[in-house]
Amino acid sequence: MPAAHLQSAVSETVSSPIDSIDSIRTVIQGDMVAVDRLIQQRLHSDVALINQLGAYIVKSGGKRLRPLALLLSAGAFGYTGPHHITLAAVIEFIHTATLLHDDVVDASSMRRGESTANEVWGNQVSVLTGDFLYSRSFQMMVETGNMQVMGILANTTNTIAEGEVLQLLNSHSPNTTEAQYLDVIRCKTAKLFESATLLGPVIAGAGQDHERAMAQYGLHLGTAFQIVDDMLDFTGDTQTLGKNVGDDLAEGKTTLPIIHAIEHGTAPQQAFLRQAIENGSLERIDEVITAIESTGALAYTARRAEEEATLAKASLADIPESDHKQALLELADFSIERTY
Repeated sequence: MPAAHLQSAVSETVSSPIDSIDSIRTVIQGDMVAVDRLIQQRLHSDVALINQLGAYIVKSGGKRLRPLALLLSAGAFGYTGPHHITLAAVIEFIHTATLLHDDVVDASSMRRGESTANEVWGNQVSVLTGDFLYSRSFQMMVETGNMQVMGILANTTNTIAEGEVLQLLNSHSPNTTEAQYLDVIRCKTAKLFESATLLGPVIAGAGQDHERAMAQYGLHLGTAFQIVDDMLDFTGDTQTLGKNVGDDLAEGKTTLPIIHAIEHGTAPQQAFLRQAIENGSLERIDEVITAIESTGALAYTARRAEEEATLAKASLADIPESDHKQALLELADFSIERTY
């Protein structure tokens, strides 16, 4: 029902479901192999515990969407140098560092179907390993010798940190507005997608018009991705998602389905939804999901994600036709059709 609900909400504009990124990956399969190899190489440290945790991170995998988007973006402008591999690994290191820190802040115990690093090794090791990944990513980006690249990524990490703080300020607040919610996810999630796709035309020397277009593509792609992520927190299942259903609610995060349900629910629904957010309680999760469904919050959230994906695809209008561009268009569709 949940995945079907989301897919039916977007079926009017998407011709066929794209619930797997395998076909998208084929365009840059060789590059993805090179990125995975580089990630393993650059995770190495003289500190044995970092190597142990690094191996655990690599094993846990992930969709590697941000590196994928960067490689496709670089390929769309005919880039043939080595820096797209390095920067794709950098993007993944930054992303992984944020996850390590997030899991500590949120006291999460499961991610990608595995126990989180903080659950296995404790908060101190997780935070410090996240710091290691941040610093390693900056070592690597310096190797490109491109000040524009370094400026983009320095600004990105700063914006992500601001998004984390904004989310913390909104924690357990049932008064969070949709605008505030969007501010958080654009800083915390979409910014890294934006930077990943922007770096393609930057290293390819494609010019400012293409840089602006690809930045907009990444921003809308990342926003769509996070909106769907927040929807799946209420509609997915633990095995498929690789995390516990209702985690966001348990952590007091006021996401778009809850915001819409509070605005459009009956007085009793509004009261218990507010209480659920304030207490971070899953005791009445079935009632929460019923309220989200009955107020049209799922359909509304799906429409908002679809709008962002449509804007992402529109941003590619003036990008030269290629297999890479087609894969970027399909990636936007995948962002809203996925079930995990």
